[in-house]
Amino acid sequence: MKNNEIVNLLNSSKKKTLVKAFIQGCLNAIDFGSECEVINMGEGGVVIGDWEVIKRVLEAHSDVVEKYHIENDRRNSLINLLDTLDINARIEPGAIIREGVTIQDDAVIMMGACINIGATIGEKTMIDMNAVIGGGAQIGKSCHIGAGVVIKGVISSPDASPVVISDHVIVGPNAVIMESVSIGKGAVIRAGAIVSENVDEGEVFPR
Repeated sequence: MKNNEIVNLLNSSKKKTLVKAFIQGCLNAIDFGSECEVINMGEGGVVIGDWEVIKRVLEAHSDVVEKYHIENDRRNSLINLLDTLDINARIEPGAIIREGVTIQDDAVIMMGACINIGATIGEKTMIDMNAVIGGGAQIGKSCHIGAGVVIKGVISSPDASPVVISDHVIVGPNAVIMESVSIGKGAVIRAGAIVSENVDEGEVFPR
């Protein structure tokens, strides 16, 4: 995704608190509207949708709702999480991946990694634990992005170019790569480095 596409999507998105409502009662008597998904199980069921909508409906139909339980993992979020069911990659529990991210075949996303909208993760690339991949970042194939790495995105700096990391790059743990930086094929970024300039193909940085 281009910078303007990311910014426009964020500006046009409505904040939502997506919840799962487990309801005991007569769901046939309740209309949750077109924006909610209702799984009716007879004397109850599950409703998935924005809490503000579901809350109003539950309050208005308290006479047919015996009890309910709410589960949620976000509050006033602009962008949903990516549907990863059909992605041919290894994605471990606790990874946070937003819609608009592209993950190519055989990539590995480890626990605690955060990948923001518009980023691309190349084939056979590993994003290690607690790495943060900013909006729009482009990471090539067979890279290793180490634990705790921060790759700056374009959401907070929309006039900047996205970070571009070529194939077969190794980024050591806790390195920081600033916006608009390009890293050439096969380069190695040492652990803890702060990269604010382009790195040539095959280069070890800092030099």
